[in-house]
Amino acid sequence: MLRVPEAEILRRLTFENPWWSDLGILDQLLEKMRQRSYLEPFFELMTNRGVRRAVVLMGPRRVGKTVMLRQCIRRLIHEKDVAPERILFVSLENPIYRGIYLSRILESFMEDRGYDRFADFYVVFDEIQYVEEWEAYLKVMVDDYPNIRFVVSGSAAAALRMKSRESGAGRFTDFLLPPLLFAEFLDFIGADANAEINLLNRHFIDYLNFGGFPEAILDPDIRADLPRFIASDILEKALQRDLPSLYGIDNPNELSRFFAALVYNTGQELSIGELSKETNIPKNTLYKFFTFLEAAFLIHRLYRVDEFGRRPKRDTGFKAYITNPCLRTAMYGPVGPDDEIMGAMAETALVAQVVHSSVIDKFFFAKWDKREVDLVAVHGSGDVFLAAEVKWSDRIERDHSGARHLISFAKKHSIARVMMTSRSLTGAFETSSVKVIYVPVAKHCLIAGTVYALSELAEGRHPRRLLPDGLDQE
Repeated sequence: MLRVPEAEILRRLTFENPWWSDLGILDQLLEKMRQRSYLEPFFELMTNRGVRRAVVLMGPRRVGKTVMLRQCIRRLIHEKDVAPERILFVSLENPIYRGIYLSRILESFMEDRGYDRFADFYVVFDEIQYVEEWEAYLKVMVDDYPNIRFVVSGSAAAALRMKSRESGAGRFTDFLLPPLLFAEFLDFIGADANAEINLLNRHFIDYLNFGGFPEAILDPDIRADLPRFIASDILEKALQRDLPSLYGIDNPNELSRFFAALVYNTGQELSIGELSKETNIPKNTLYKFFTFLEAAFLIHRLYRVDEFGRRPKRDTGFKAYITNPCLRTAMYGPVGPDDEIMGAMAETALVAQVVHSSVIDKFFFAKWDKREVDLVAVHGSGDVFLAAEVKWSDRIERDHSGARHLISFAKKHSIARVMMTSRSLTGAFETSSVKVIYVPVAKHCLIAGTVYALSELAEGRHPRRLLPDGLDQE
């Protein structure tokens, strides 16, 4: 095969790293780009030289990973006094790099700059999933170049997650960047989080319809054609190209159709057995589908507990939620405040605020004797510490019967206060020594995102870990 000349590789690297000669071009690239709430903790992780590891930035497509990397590069130059020529950024999505080892790209740069193996600089590989066996090569490079800080990103979270688990032990630290939280959405559009509820609800409907993607918020053309943006640039690439074969999925079209059905039925209780009967898809294939879709951060499953907060031994029931509510709008049309689907969308939005938090593994739904509670949180010891019911309705003010299962569950666990959501009302009532507090869904999404996600970031803890405990430790 024809070999790409070193001069062409260096020419491309020069184009992708304009800050080597003109910092103003970097400012132009980032003009009008807002900062995600995750920028600060990610930058701290990226610049932490205490442990020799590569930082792996994961997340679904179009949530702002490349922008955040460039914002970090600008901060390295302006705040950490890193010389621009000591920051190498490589977008591996470009075909010029196909079939070229990561080490060759790095060595070409080092030879051109006269750096030896002990040189101190930053290397950022964007869209790492385009390199086969990237994880093995990256691990070797981390070992071979002790003073280089490697940072990689990728949209194929499924591939990244699985391969990080297999080959990155002790050399990779992961960081998950999710779709926008509702609190971030309000910040992006310059809205007041303390606005009166009717205005806040209008913002909430906008969030459900297009608020998960920074680009859609900032670009009216994308909002006007969101279905094509989602279908061609996100779903097609994620489900058709982002290496589903890693999970033994040999029919991406079937996977796409299955995901479309999940999007339509977000928040519904499912089971592998029933799904297999309804779809004629074998159970083992369904297991692969769910594993891939969760790893790609497109869905999340909440599993069932009984009235005692325990997982049934033989139960396979779960609820499947899309992690970005606006995916449903893109596939099935905009959601209006009076649409029947709003109940499920409100529940989906609330789960989306905490799905990337470190506490998500403690969340379940409870079901027993034809009774159900939408969200419960259970400590590892088995103690239930939170129970909530999600409604898009104001009926609770005149009819407390909608809280009866929630109250019954709370009494079993000696929970003094439980939460319900409404459409627009705030209030409380007490019955059977249980205080029921109800607030609008929009406000509860703000609270949940702040308590379970943004507070973790403010405390210097980065979000939900994807690597199993211990695998990212020395």
